[in-house]
Amino acid sequence: MKNVLWFLIGVIGGFVAAHFMNKDPRGQEIFAEIDARISEFTAILGDAYRAQDARLSDPADD
Repeated sequence: MKNVLWFLIGVIGGFVAAHFMNKDPRGQEIFAEIDARISEFTAILGDAYRAQDARLSDPADD
């Protein structure tokens, strides 16, 4: 139970820190950079998934 309490304190503390960081222009730049990197990563994963799906469902391979 003690570990769950520390986990919740950490999560809540992270949200509070992110909230205050987002108020600062430098923090907004950091979050924008993180968001751009995550978007790029998910786009790469999506492209790879679609390519693999197309390769596996191609009837020419039968």
